[in-house]
Order: sequence, then C-alpha cells, then structure tokens
Amino acid sequence: MKKWWIIGGVIILVILIVLFIPRNNQELNENLINQMKIKTTFENNTKIPEKYTCDGEDTSPPLEISEIPKNAKTLAIVVDDPDAPAGTWLHWTIWNITVTKSALSISEGESPGTEGKNDFGNIEYGGPCPPSGTHRYFFKVYALDAGLNLEKGSLKKQLEKAMQGHILDRAEIVGLYSKK
Repeated sequence: MKKWWIIGGVIILVILIVLFIPRNNQELNENLINQMKIKTTFENNTKIPEKYTCDGEDTSPPLEISEIPKNAKTLAIVVDDPDAPAGTWLHWTIWNITVTKSALSISEGESPGTEGKNDFGNIEYGGPCPPSGTHRYFFKVYALDAGLNLEKGSLKKQLEKAMQGHILDRAEIVGLYSKK
C-alpha cells in the first residue's frame, strides 16, 4: 500500500511540473501576447492601397506600432500571403529593428533593420501581386527580447528559428488585394 502512495505522489509531482513550469521565454510572457498594436494606411481586413502593391509603387506601407513591451530590444516583421497557389508566399522579412520606446513609427518605404530574402528572390519588400482573385496579406510584428544574429538575406525559416524563445509579444494586421 505504501508503494502505491509513493507512485501516486510521483505521478502528481510530474503532472504539476508539466502544467506549471514554463518551458521557454514565450510561455513565461504568455500574458503579454497580443497586447501590442499595429496600424497602417488600411484597416484590418480591408483593401491595401494600390501604391503598396505591384500595380503601384511597390513600396512598403508606413507602420505604427504601439504598446511594445518595456523589455523588448528589437522588432521583427514578416509579411506573407497564405492564399498563393504554390503555398504561403513571403513578401518581406525584416529584423533587428531597434526599440527604445513603447511606440515606433516606420515610414513608408523605410527598412530600419536587416532584411531577408523574399519569395521573389529579392532582399526587400515585395508588394502584393496575386495572380488571380483576392488574397490576404498578413503583416506580423514580433517584439523580441534580443537582437538576432542573422545575416542580410537570411530566409524566413532561419528568422523563425532565431526568434524561438525570444518572442515577448506580437501583433498583426491583414490587408486584402486583387490585381488589376
């Protein structure tokens, strides 16, 4: 009988450890996730102005990021299109955007960090340019507790791996676009 009490106690201890001990930095800050805000020239789930697409100037839109966590050191941005025929199409990655306040403005066409290679094969913003229909474009901003040791032109997978364990918060806005 005593043996069963010990086994039961060990099982309960293991369950408590699994449930209550955070496994990484992201879990430690789970209560902060989605507190950060992002604004741009379009509202969430509305049309992206032509200027920021392949039908226009193909320049990145201005971004206003607010409620950045106090302990954030840098931001990273990923812009992609999950509706592309060949699978999610990457339009832009940029990281090591220095944070010094709880809000940050990125001007139109500005690249204030290190850029990665997009699926157009370029190291820059590539605007929406869907082959047909209306596509969704996700502008995702991540607040990180550190700078990332990635070279210019790194791929999205490398960025995602480098961000693991460093994400303090995130925000996203979705724009819609259909080509002329």
